[in-house]
Amino acid sequence: MFNTPANDPSGVFATPAMPRALVADDDPASRLFLVEALRNLGLEAKACPDGMAAIALAHDEPFDLLVLDCRMPGASAEQVLATLRSDPGARSGDCTAVATSAEMDAAERRRLLAAEFSEVLLKPCQVADLRRIVGLVQTGAASLPLLDDAQAVATMGDADVVSAMRSLLRVELVSLYQDLEVLRDDAAAFVDRLHRLRSSCGFCGAAALATQTALLQRQLEQGHAAPLARFRKALLATIEALESTGAP
Repeated sequence: MFNTPANDPSGVFATPAMPRALVADDDPASRLFLVEALRNLGLEAKACPDGMAAIALAHDEPFDLLVLDCRMPGASAEQVLATLRSDPGARSGDCTAVATSAEMDAAERRRLLAAEFSEVLLKPCQVADLRRIVGLVQTGAASLPLLDDAQAVATMGDADVVSAMRSLLRVELVSLYQDLEVLRDDAAAFVDRLHRLRSSCGFCGAAALATQTALLQRQLEQGHAAPLARFRKALLATIEALESTGAP
């Protein structure tokens, strides 16, 4: 999205538009806080009170971020995201999505991450949480940690389990790195591999790689060539981090 000055019809001096967020939550207080906090952090934010309204708005308008309550009337966060992801006509079908809930156990966190949410936030959210999300939207993986121990333990429920999962993830990443050039020529196989990797990254708190994986997956699904430089860099950095600090 670009804003083009009125005296520059050629678009030569076009500048990126302010990122847009849609907040969907049936609790008025939560909705107001999220919208105002996102606006203060530099996003253009819009709100709606239920899941069906979120689907309609995100279908018709382009958003960079969806912040969806897990237990809204009409459609849950998972239902909203699944509907948009499966609709090729949805203008926000491939944007970053975050799920929010007032209560959350480890199993639900794992399910939401596997459902392609980039983050899961417990309400009441903190401004620091939202600042991290805004960083994800504005700058991609640059502001995210290679290994987020707190997220991994919250998701898996136990540090020993996280350590075991990270050992498996390291093996998976090394294998993927060795297969990159072959996968570049097989988009379907590459997308399938990336889809599975996103869940593994979410379980292990591999935040930076998860973001690059999501971006690359969307580009491949849209028929674009696979730009591997940033993905390969995040992949190698995560392998090195797992080798040195795999356990939380």
